[in-house]
Amino acid sequence: MPPVSRTLWLLIMLVSTAGAQTEQRTRNPHGPLPASCEACHSSTAWRPIRPHPEFNHDTQTAYPLRGMHDGVPCQGCHVSPVFRKTAHDCASCHADFHRAQMGVRCEQCHTVRGWTPAVQVSAREHSGRFPLLGAHATAACEICHQGAANGVFVGMSTECVTCHRSDFVSALNPPHQQGSFPLDCSLCHSVNNWLGARFDHAAVAHFALTGAHATLACTACHVGGNFTGTPATCVACHQADLQSATNPNHMAGGFSTDCGQCHNTTTWTTATFDHNAVSGFPLTGAHATLQCNLCHTGSSFATAPRTCDGCHMTDYNQTTAPNHAQASFPVDCSLCHSTINWSGATFDHSKTTFPLTGAHLTLPCAQCHVNNNYTTVPANCDACHLTEYNQTTNPNHAQASFPLNCALCHSTTDWTGATFDHSKTAFPLTGAHVSVPCASCHVANNYTTVPTDCYSCHKTDYTGVQNPNHITSGFPTTCATCHTTTTWAGATFNHTWFPIYSGTHANVWTTCADCHLDPSNYNSFSCTNCHTHNESATDPIHRNVKGYSYTPTACYQCHPQGRG
Repeated sequence: MPPVSRTLWLLIMLVSTAGAQTEQRTRNPHGPLPASCEACHSSTAWRPIRPHPEFNHDTQTAYPLRGMHDGVPCQGCHVSPVFRKTAHDCASCHADFHRAQMGVRCEQCHTVRGWTPAVQVSAREHSGRFPLLGAHATAACEICHQGAANGVFVGMSTECVTCHRSDFVSALNPPHQQGSFPLDCSLCHSVNNWLGARFDHAAVAHFALTGAHATLACTACHVGGNFTGTPATCVACHQADLQSATNPNHMAGGFSTDCGQCHNTTTWTTATFDHNAVSGFPLTGAHATLQCNLCHTGSSFATAPRTCDGCHMTDYNQTTAPNHAQASFPVDCSLCHSTINWSGATFDHSKTTFPLTGAHLTLPCAQCHVNNNYTTVPANCDACHLTEYNQTTNPNHAQASFPLNCALCHSTTDWTGATFDHSKTAFPLTGAHVSVPCASCHVANNYTTVPTDCYSCHKTDYTGVQNPNHITSGFPTTCATCHTTTTWAGATFNHTWFPIYSGTHANVWTTCADCHLDPSNYNSFSCTNCHTHNESATDPIHRNVKGYSYTPTACYQCHPQGRG
């Protein structure tokens, strides 16, 4: 390199280095600021800064200075010259005397106008564990949170007695501590006013004060300041009233010590007794208006009888129509009598083993209960109707040995319109049999040994038939094989053993004689009478067919299958 060029190059390098060092020395140590250096510094010295810097912290930063923050020196918050590293939260500058138990947001209670006094938090902001209501909302924090600088803000008891123990101990009307009152002040006191205490006797003591009880002084029941072992029974306070009562005499009558059964808390003298609910013996009808001493004789209220005969035995013995004692009527009068009217007695016969229906309902009792007999009266029909049974001749019941159970044919509604349900016998009547007079089958009043086979009644019909002749054809005597009870003439024979009503034979034959050539024997028949084939023409076709022979009935052995 030429000497001139080398010298120029060194000069350029020195200038560049010097410029870089100058730029490094003048770089802003505070980080990016919207103001120039001379706004705070002077040209004579870098420190201290100007007494009145031309820098507006409120408008030129994101953290306006308010309250006591406005007079704090810059170095009070900006310890480091790098301003952007300065934190905005309170705890960075202010020591937390509450040990973070109240959170890190000091502004919840404190303001920039002054560290003390702290702002009272609202009831909603206080805590869901103990909302500040009533007088609690205006109380200073340190009244409950004593020693705030020591951090007594969490873990505090929410029970009333924590703050109000001295009030509890000093209370004398009534004496809370002596009376073992519960420590839950809210049972009587409210958060609005400590003095206007009210006690919900029903909810807390489980003994509602109603009527005259509501106006009594507490000491009337809670004698000697005893509020814990006070009995809740009536007799505990009203023993003297129970013993002195004479109308009626409660002690002699063995009355219950539960005064509430008759008396109420409104007035003691107007007692009423709910006989239905308490005694288990409802007073109905004439019983409801009776004087107590008519049943409870001699002041007996505990052992008074509950059965009818306990009061009405004289009526029972004196009744003669019918004579109750002679007939051994039950002594439960309610079976016939009611409490509304003693004389209009009615007996519900349906509750016995013999309910009355039809004409039986209107019969006088004495017609069946002869000689005042109400205990051993038989319940069978013939006991009363044997005369009618013996006198009946159409048909003659006795001669025919009809059963003595009249209900098989007769009803209690109408004796004469008797009907017999033949379907309940071994021979139900169907078709034309239903309208046949009884004597047609039950000849000579025979109702016990009548045969049930068809031939016994229809022998004449069987022997008189000529097309076909049943006798010569050897027809069975079971008429139901071909005939029905609906119509005798339209007989049909079930030819299922050889189908002639379907297949290729349907509507081909005319009479039975087409196949049954011998009218005297229907067990014989011929196939070849209709199926006429030349034996010489048939034989080659059936060569090697097992059992083949050219006879009248041989065709049937193979050909009915599938051709019926």
